[in-house]
Amino acid sequence: MNIPNLLTLLRIFLVPVVVIFLIQGSYVKALIVFSIAGLTDALDGALARFLKCQTPLGAFLDPIADKLLIAASFITMSILGIIPSWLTVIVVSRDFVILLGIAILTIMSVPYAIKPSLISKMTTALQIGTIFISLIFQAVTRELTYDWIMIICWITAFFTVVSGLSYVARGIKLTNSDSVRK
Repeated sequence: MNIPNLLTLLRIFLVPVVVIFLIQGSYVKALIVFSIAGLTDALDGALARFLKCQTPLGAFLDPIADKLLIAASFITMSILGIIPSWLTVIVVSRDFVILLGIAILTIMSVPYAIKPSLISKMTTALQIGTIFISLIFQAVTRELTYDWIMIICWITAFFTVVSGLSYVARGIKLTNSDSVRK
């Protein structure tokens, strides 16, 4: 176990804390904890590269921690009416499709490497940004500026769909190229 992996585990442990603060309506506390979780995400990768201590465990846990934080935040904030439920369905569905694709590739014994594309990284940044901005509005005014939030939500939805489609295309390409080899 190294420092980057410990930071990733900390992010996983912070997920229920964010959810509890959201449920309690403690938006300032939720914003602070969500921000700390976001910082651990930035730090764990940077430290792993800097200290040259990237591990298979870290490569596995980091995206899980990200997905847990994003999914739990979107679902909770959607239930509370802070983020539109249609966006939550898009975000969670994309991740489900990716997991289903990984399962299919594994079952078919198709070799693959999970490497996030630029569009995927942008999507994650937009999803985290949507949560962060929505929390700021809740923490500061308790009122959403509907136009701004909707613009951010539509942009996030667009990138989420495009990213999901790019993963599907990569999966299809992998299965087709693997079936040609056999």
